[in-house]
Amino acid sequence: QVQLVESGGGLAQPGGFLRLSCAASGLSLEHSAIGWFRQVPGKEREGVACISSYGGRTLYADSVKGRFTISRENARNLVHLDMHRLRPEDTAVYYCATNLESYMGGLGPGGYDYWGQGTQVTVSS
Repeated sequence: QVQLVESGGGLAQPGGFLRLSCAASGLSLEHSAIGWFRQVPGKEREGVACISSYGGRTLYADSVKGRFTISRENARNLVHLDMHRLRPEDTAVYYCATNLESYMGGLGPGGYDYWGQGTQVTVSS
């Protein structure tokens, strides 16, 4: 059974840094397409970053390009989202998701099969 669990959320100041991690059971994240998404109440879930299965191809939303980095830590079966220069508008619940069939899931939520429960990120002074 595939399960994803996010961690690392919390409160950060504008301009600060947070690292989110996605841990998996029931699958190897190294061999899976992974996406990070975020959602605020009343808005649609937004794709933030994704990474391809096997190789290291990545995609980022324009709103986070140059500030966020998605990466794998294969030895611990983790995928990280490093978030630099945080802004108040980055405040959201962040989710990781996986697509077990495709090379790259993309930034649309419909491209993913399994989701974590989410972790809250709040950027405020």
